[in-house]
Amino acid sequence: MTESFVPPPYPYERLGELKAIGDRLEGGAIDLSIGTPCDSPPPEVIAALAAAGRAEGYPPSIGTKALRDEAAAWISRRLGATVDADAEVAACVGTKEFVASVPLYLRLRTPAKDTVLYPAISYPTYEMGAILSGQRPLAYQHLDEIADADAARALCVWVNSPSNPTGEVSELAEAAAWGRDRGIPVLSDECYAEFSYSGAPSTILRAGTAGVLALHSLSKRDNFAGARIGFYAGDAELVHYLREVRKHAGLMVPGPVQHAATVALADDEHVERQRERYWRRMLRLCQVLAAVGLPAKMPDGAFYLWLQAPDGDAWAACRMLAERTGIVASPGEFYGPASTDYLRVAAVAPDDRIELAARRVGLA
Repeated sequence: MTESFVPPPYPYERLGELKAIGDRLEGGAIDLSIGTPCDSPPPEVIAALAAAGRAEGYPPSIGTKALRDEAAAWISRRLGATVDADAEVAACVGTKEFVASVPLYLRLRTPAKDTVLYPAISYPTYEMGAILSGQRPLAYQHLDEIADADAARALCVWVNSPSNPTGEVSELAEAAAWGRDRGIPVLSDECYAEFSYSGAPSTILRAGTAGVLALHSLSKRDNFAGARIGFYAGDAELVHYLREVRKHAGLMVPGPVQHAATVALADDEHVERQRERYWRRMLRLCQVLAAVGLPAKMPDGAFYLWLQAPDGDAWAACRMLAERTGIVASPGEFYGPASTDYLRVAAVAPDDRIELAARRVGLA
């Protein structure tokens, strides 16, 4: 008899003990566990969201033409790649739902395949998407180390650059070539592309659209996480297939959100300011962490500090950090068994909250 699926505890709901420790300090806990933006979207984006006359009817599941055109223009302007807005771009209801659901839809398209490949240290929803679709999740350290037998069963392979949680920036053209050589769709999660510090933002689409999809979010770029909107772009056949399936599933970004997203994508200045904020906050957090014996290096991308626990016990390091500073961090096990001795600190609190942590460890 097949056992029924029991959902595991949601990772960030396991942090109650750490939050309680931080709350014992005057001023309370400083939650840097979840990568949720704390800054406001641009005023013009909020104004567009509130504009009347865009909520009466059903919005297009694939995204309005204005949204898709602006997304394609942004990819060209900021990432240096060309896509066809009409055939190679579509909206999604936040990128998390796309990550979680796309393995199921691809399995319907290619039922002979049963494996989802994903990085060994990564966003947990890559693995969960495979599990929820009844497939085999298989973590890899390096693409070249994936066995031929596993590649033959692969429905898709996830790559992520800049990486959550490590901040590592990868060579995406190599991933595109690896997938094309084996006929495996490469799904490139590029939600942190705008927050690249070691070089210009990039995309797998620079290597062409055949056999690849790039996934982008306005949650991080535009501090628009609560609006739930992203988009995917790439291989025209894959995009068309997913568009049609997702229409039947009723997956639609609300009309006012699509309009506001179009406004947000057209403006780069606010993103430049946000990148500077994250860099400055991470620099300050490095000083705070060093003061309690947890040295961290600045990342090449994203807005996370990824550091090793001194004694290999990430939960103990997180408890000590909460006791000394009030900071609530995420233990590395949330991102896979390969990183149980690491912890992640997200630079997502306002400056005054980070300064509170600094004062707690004696930094002026």
